[in-house]
Amino acid sequence: MAKIILGRTGLEIEKNGFGALPIQRDDFDESAYLLRKAYENGIDFIDTARAYTDSEEKIAYAFKGFNEEYPRESIIIATKTQSETGEEVLKDIETSLSNLQTDYVDLYQIHNPSFVPKPDDGSGVYEAFLKLKDEGKIRHIGFTSHKYELALEAIESGLYETMQFPFNYLTGEKELDIVEKCKHHNMGFIAMKAMSGGLLKSSKAAYAYVNHYDNVVPIWGVQRESELDEFLSYMKEDVKLDDELSEIIRKDREELQGEFCRGCNYCAPCAADIEISQCARMSLWIRRFPSAPSLTPEKQEMMRKIEDCTECGDCMTRCPYELDIPELLKKNYEDYKKILSGEVKVD
Repeated sequence: MAKIILGRTGLEIEKNGFGALPIQRDDFDESAYLLRKAYENGIDFIDTARAYTDSEEKIAYAFKGFNEEYPRESIIIATKTQSETGEEVLKDIETSLSNLQTDYVDLYQIHNPSFVPKPDDGSGVYEAFLKLKDEGKIRHIGFTSHKYELALEAIESGLYETMQFPFNYLTGEKELDIVEKCKHHNMGFIAMKAMSGGLLKSSKAAYAYVNHYDNVVPIWGVQRESELDEFLSYMKEDVKLDDELSEIIRKDREELQGEFCRGCNYCAPCAADIEISQCARMSLWIRRFPSAPSLTPEKQEMMRKIEDCTECGDCMTRCPYELDIPELLKKNYEDYKKILSGEVKVD
């Protein structure tokens, strides 16, 4: 177990956090079990968002609205708003506080915005954050993004105390630059997508790599107890990068080089109802994991929807990685058809 100070927030937290996005797919009791087990084993930082449907409510349910058994001050809660006007930010925080059954959140983050909110920019967003801080409804202000240029601008503005950004062993020089700049500016760095949206097979290698950086706090997205148990075991063992894990990383980098969908789902919704984040990763997914679950009639129907793509380009305008999504969908669909026909063999 290791503690870290989250940049200039001064918050002392376990170096590994609980990413509460996946618990949307669990029921309340399943979510409560996972959250309590994580907390009872030292994970005291929980990241959620207003956009994660009932995730905030499940956190409140898990900790019984906070009490002597689960003291509010012992659980560091981060949530987010996607609103890009001050008025909507003020509404969002009230919803989040009600859902979480608390009168404050420790870290309030602007959630993947299209611009960097600043004082007097006309949006009123940053002023709303300052108002909430003055009122004690939020303790610290953070920024989240998938775009290097926006993240860099937010860091250099000096207005934000934390940065949440994709970071794992598939990421490149730009992501490393963000990590280093956050360290230089004493800005807490929270790593999302530490498993690259589920494409990384070795959670141990992913853990060892991210935890190699002393200013990085990964938020592991957990939906099943087996997943939580893996990360808890790595924390207890204090797993470090070694030759075996480094070789796994080398092979994955070789296999996953080039442009690929990270599964962030910001491209959605699709006018043709194509499940882009799944369809655009199918070629990688079907080669890295058992293929049978990806070849069911349901999955075949999902992939056939790619034929309905009109190449309108809306998805590309929303993709933070600026991928040519229609082309990526076509390539995945052609590859998928070859696998179904037996022309291409997979394990």
